[in-house]
Amino acid sequence: MNKRLIAGSMIAVLLSANAPAFAQHGHDRAQERREERREFRDERRDERRDYRDQRREDHRDYRDDRRDDRRDHREARRGAGPRHDLYRGQRLPANYHHKQYVVDNWRAHRLSAPPRGYHWVQVGNDYVLAAIATGIIASVLLGN
Repeated sequence: MNKRLIAGSMIAVLLSANAPAFAQHGHDRAQERREERREFRDERRDERRDYRDQRREDHRDYRDDRRDDRRDHREARRGAGPRHDLYRGQRLPANYHHKQYVVDNWRAHRLSAPPRGYHWVQVGNDYVLAAIATGIIASVLLGN
């Protein structure tokens, strides 16, 4: 009986000693899963940031390329005036605001009627439709 008592007590001691290890092992696994989920979330967040940054950079490159294309196109086309430097959207130089350049008989020059607030201005062989108040060029007709 002593042997049984000793064996039982040894088993009890071994189980009691290993019980925290079993509980700790379950706790470690839960902690590992939480860390794995956290790492997964962090990786996904980093991937989203990288994707956003790449899209921003691509858009910036696209915008810069378009700006360069417009600049090249503007340089390639011919503007109005003796130096060919007057384009739609620009302001008419102050020296063309004088009455001698304004075309009052637009029919004789085969031009359409200017809208209210605009007048035709002859710049060399070219005609420019400009706003009277601001001088902003609305249209350019190139002569020969």
